[in-house]
Amino acid sequence: MVGPLEPKSAPANPRPSGATRRSAVGLILGAPLLGACAGVQQGLNSFSNPFGSQQEPGPSGPPQQPLAVGTGQVKVGLILPLSAAGNAGVAAQSMKNAAEMALAEFQNPNIQLLIKDDAGNPQGATQGTQQALDEGAEIILGPLFAMSVPATAQLTRTRGVSVIAFSTDSSVAGRGVYLLSFLPESDVNRIVEYAAGTGKRSFAALVPENAYGNVVEAAFKQAVGRRGGRVVAFEKYGADRATPARTVAQALGSADALFIADDGDSVVMVADALTAAGANLKNIQLLGTGLWDNPRVFASPALQGGLYAAPDPAGFRSFSGRYRAKFGADPVRTATLAYDAVALVAALARTQGPQRFAPEVLTSPSGFAGIDGLFRFRPDGAGTGDADIPADEDRLRVAVAGGLEIFQVFEQLGFQVSERDLHIRGEGLAQVAVSQLFRGDGD
Repeated sequence: MVGPLEPKSAPANPRPSGATRRSAVGLILGAPLLGACAGVQQGLNSFSNPFGSQQEPGPSGPPQQPLAVGTGQVKVGLILPLSAAGNAGVAAQSMKNAAEMALAEFQNPNIQLLIKDDAGNPQGATQGTQQALDEGAEIILGPLFAMSVPATAQLTRTRGVSVIAFSTDSSVAGRGVYLLSFLPESDVNRIVEYAAGTGKRSFAALVPENAYGNVVEAAFKQAVGRRGGRVVAFEKYGADRATPARTVAQALGSADALFIADDGDSVVMVADALTAAGANLKNIQLLGTGLWDNPRVFASPALQGGLYAAPDPAGFRSFSGRYRAKFGADPVRTATLAYDAVALVAALARTQGPQRFAPEVLTSPSGFAGIDGLFRFRPDGAGTGDADIPADEDRLRVAVAGGLEIFQVFEQLGFQVSERDLHIRGEGLAQVAVSQLFRGDGD
């Protein structure tokens, strides 16, 4: 495994390496427990919805001038929507900061970042990519938006230059184009696999009627079928949540898990609609995606005990502390992607010689260690030609958010504690511990 992160000083809370970072399922145990993490988890809520960020932003501001950072011999293009309006521009600036931070923390990097502003549109991506290539870029990092990736790829393929884009739309991946992002399909696969592993077989679901919902729907139905489960109710909702919620509420008697895939604010409103329709959400296992990693979800009584797939938060907390000390503000959640991309190319430039960015190097099955855990790029030929997508399910660890330390203590004491033992709705960690100790399993 290539470990791209080589900070000049070790983080205060180093992450465990290896399989302990593979996958995560967060357990919502209540706002007091997770309140301390809310600042670093919140980021930009409207930008956290991956498919919301793929839509064209409003009028952009004045284009930012190209910028070269670093004095290394290996040129690396970084394409971001720095002058895009609203949250997109804010996120791009945070990702640019993170990229510069990675360069500063890497010991003697032999790379130079050629930072280009694509203004959040394909025309800007074409212009920025062409400039970077003309200046000698050996690899392109970005763009962020799905609509801009093909414009970049059209130019890079003619020169045999690889692209590591940050889009969450896997359809834009392809020959020489890899994605470093939080893919919704990975969230869905991980949470369904986990739920099925704990005995859940009958699933109900509510998802939004939009591009994100379409991707989630396909992934959800495939994942449930793969594990031999059945979907007893599936509804989509738009502005009207009440009608789909009533339909699903009536079917919950034959389901043992309910999957709701949306961002924090919308999840809370869906839960409220289900409750208004007569559903008792305390009697069913709630499941979600990484978009649940939101203070609004943590504070909702109806959602306590829900499970969602998410990266190990320890790496992001450490990263956020260093970012805050350097820039005086919190990073957006996607800032780690830019950090990891720059750290990766700096490590490859140091260790891999002339073939540093060749496909066989980028698709190493050993993967790379990043802020959010292990990530890989892999060629995926299953019905999609030469598409290359990351195996980013590896960055989702199977653990209980806020409760992993309790888990480890019990194992050290000789108790065989399964993750199912911690699926206790409405109880604090101390109560969970007591229930385990006095059940008689550890006698």
